[in-house]
Amino acid sequence: MIAYRPATVADLPALLALTPLLGSFDVPAWRTPEEIGRADNAILEEAVRSPRAEVFVAVAEEAGRVLGLVFASTRQDYFTGAPHGHIEVLTVHPAAQGLGIGKELVARAEAWSRARGHRAMTLNVFARNEAARAVYHRLGYAPETIHYWKALG
Repeated sequence: MIAYRPATVADLPALLALTPLLGSFDVPAWRTPEEIGRADNAILEEAVRSPRAEVFVAVAEEAGRVLGLVFASTRQDYFTGAPHGHIEVLTVHPAAQGLGIGKELVARAEAWSRARGHRAMTLNVFARNEAARAVYHRLGYAPETIHYWKALG
């Protein structure tokens, strides 16, 4: 049976082992999967080691094995300044994908955000990460802005 609970410092090795999955798609030429993993590891480790009210980190586990994680935080809307929830990291082990774990982790992050009085939840996803984009679309998320990048030099 899959259980969901807040992440603890003891979970960090398992959580950090999942983050390389965040770069397991056709990453843009100017990025590397390792670069993506390092950045996500840094913010995730800080969130777990230094829990704060404006941060939510939860895991899905079965028989003591971490199968997925969600990390959400409170951000301010660029246009209105209103606080909202933001999914920083969502990942599910490939062997556990398709079981509804990602959907449940997102639902728990949304419930956390709603309980804080937020009226919206946001997230970022790479344009080439078609699998993740499809999941977010099925969960009711829609694109809002598009971030462009150009190498200079």
